[in-house]
Amino acid sequence: MRRPRLLLTPGEPAGIGPELACRLAMQEHAADIVAIADPELLSRTAAQLGLTLQIEPFDTTWTQSSRPGHLQVLAEPLCQLEVPGHPTPDNAPYVLNCLQQASYLCLNGHADGLVTGPLQKASINAAGIAFSGHTEYLASRAAVPVLMLLAAPQLRVALATTHLPLAQVVAAITTQRLREKLLILNTSLQDDFGLPEPRIAVLGLNPHAGEDGHLGKQEIEIITPVLDALRSQGLHLLGPLPADTAFIPAMRKHYDAVLAMYHDQALPVLKAEAFDTAVNITLGLPYVRTSVDHGTALDLAGQGCADLSSLLAACDTAITMVIRRLQYRP
Repeated sequence: MRRPRLLLTPGEPAGIGPELACRLAMQEHAADIVAIADPELLSRTAAQLGLTLQIEPFDTTWTQSSRPGHLQVLAEPLCQLEVPGHPTPDNAPYVLNCLQQASYLCLNGHADGLVTGPLQKASINAAGIAFSGHTEYLASRAAVPVLMLLAAPQLRVALATTHLPLAQVVAAITTQRLREKLLILNTSLQDDFGLPEPRIAVLGLNPHAGEDGHLGKQEIEIITPVLDALRSQGLHLLGPLPADTAFIPAMRKHYDAVLAMYHDQALPVLKAEAFDTAVNITLGLPYVRTSVDHGTALDLAGQGCADLSSLLAACDTAITMVIRRLQYRP
């Protein structure tokens, strides 16, 4: 089996992403890692960190092999010189160009997966570009339905809706969406995580999962019928469960993953428990995509003290998923 190739987009140039990319390149990995970024940005960052990092141009053949202290870079020039801690909308095209290049290479077989660093959505939107997040952008580029999964060593949480205002969530919980998300999650747990019969807990939308319709009827009219239909197809589904008790230890031993109805329904639990080791994974893409589970940390940018743990976890998870796919889905 050939050595996997991962692409890395450091994200917001004024945040901690460039520092994390440079420090990641100093370590040994079971895959070749190619950064899509401004080489001068990475060289400046490495010098500020006191790292002896050799920047090398990306070779589209599969002959180069990554070594600690060396980083292959596909050059994408900054629009404006970065100022650590102070993002500017002027660099929004740069950030999106990096993502566009990464998506193109993955979709056309030049890489096995993508690891993304944190970006500043507000800066992209301030540049007049509609952008809600990596997950939605990559799904649009690939023209496939996807599912956001946050995975930590002891807990996996997927989201039926992602970066939506809370006022729009109710209308987004539809039969088609829930069925689609549950099928993606079930397939990925089997193929990417090696669980032949995954058990999925599905949260209700309303407090107490609707309290038999007294606190909302979405559980009765939408969620339960979808679960019943998929159970008849062999899926192992629990719920709809009240979100306030679904994460207690007595419940967690009964499932392998949770499908939550909206972003803040379940992610506070996961992030409180495993902020440094959680990985953001986009399921449903034709390639592996993982990400750090933290933001740009502008207050830490340029200080050389950013924690590498989440990016390391994202890379390790991506490598494990790619190797499994190369072995079982060549």
